[in-house]
Amino acid sequence: MKKILIIAEAGVNHNGSIAMAKQLIDAAANAGVDYVKFQTFQTEKLVSALAKKADYQQKNMNDISNDSQFEMLKKLELSVEQHNELIKYCQLKNIQFLSTAFDLESIDLLNELGINLFKIPSGEITNLPYLKKIGALKKQVIISTGMCVMSEIEDAINVLIKFGTPKENISVLHCTTDYPTAMKDVNLNAMLSIQKYFNLPVGYSDHTLGVEVPIAAVAMGAVIIEKHFTLDKTLPGPDHKASLEPDELRVMVKSIRNIEKALGAAQKIPSEVEAKNRLVARKSIHLAKNLVKSHIITEADLIMKRPGDGISPMLMEQVIGKKLNADFEIEHKLIWEDLA
Repeated sequence: MKKILIIAEAGVNHNGSIAMAKQLIDAAANAGVDYVKFQTFQTEKLVSALAKKADYQQKNMNDISNDSQFEMLKKLELSVEQHNELIKYCQLKNIQFLSTAFDLESIDLLNELGINLFKIPSGEITNLPYLKKIGALKKQVIISTGMCVMSEIEDAINVLIKFGTPKENISVLHCTTDYPTAMKDVNLNAMLSIQKYFNLPVGYSDHTLGVEVPIAAVAMGAVIIEKHFTLDKTLPGPDHKASLEPDELRVMVKSIRNIEKALGAAQKIPSEVEAKNRLVARKSIHLAKNLVKSHIITEADLIMKRPGDGISPMLMEQVIGKKLNADFEIEHKLIWEDLA
């Protein structure tokens, strides 16, 4: 079975601090995730000066006086130099760097930095110029599908393929765009519908509080899990409250790795450890009473008892009507040589 890909979404939870970004990388590496993901954008290219914060951003930041999305994001930009510094730090910590581009220039930047996996966020899935540019790179692509209907996902996939990305390079994440997401809004079964409809690898990008849903998603067949994390949920910023803290991230990763092992293979066969227990737990045909040589066996003469290293109870009909070759005491475990 292919290993579940776990992406720890640091996003903008560095609050504009390169030192905090490195601490997030440390926490992700210690948790054992595969990728730590940031966000790459030029605020001027991402949002207009008049755009207001989303309701969840205002709520999570406890800031009703300043509703400017532009001002919030400008403080969270990472420079080219900071990108290079974080990539080198990830290499040092033996974890893979990833970032989501939110504008065309940022796609170019990440490509120039040697990024081979591109994550399309939910908000860009209807952005045709963005999709064309990603598609032309012909790299591995993960698409988040928050706020989508199936036709929008299909349109995005078709654009990527049309402009050069092989279909086998594409994976799709079910997602609900709300921070945090209430359990009633998760709709995890939609992930299976996406898998069936598009015949592509699927995963889940999670914004719920806690770790139950991503673990459940893995049990249902997700091959990619993405989850926001932070150093401290009480920090100021738009995403901290809907993120896991380092200890929770470790629990999630450990749980996913355990489920990964538990899924096993599709074939129903006894495991190696079960083989030795079959004889102990199963039963064989025994005699329910003392019987003499030449007695013709009836069902009333038999009782099924452990261990299971004699004649299987499933063969009882073949035993009934046979003669005994000798005298036997109660609880004797029959073998075929006892019968004529």
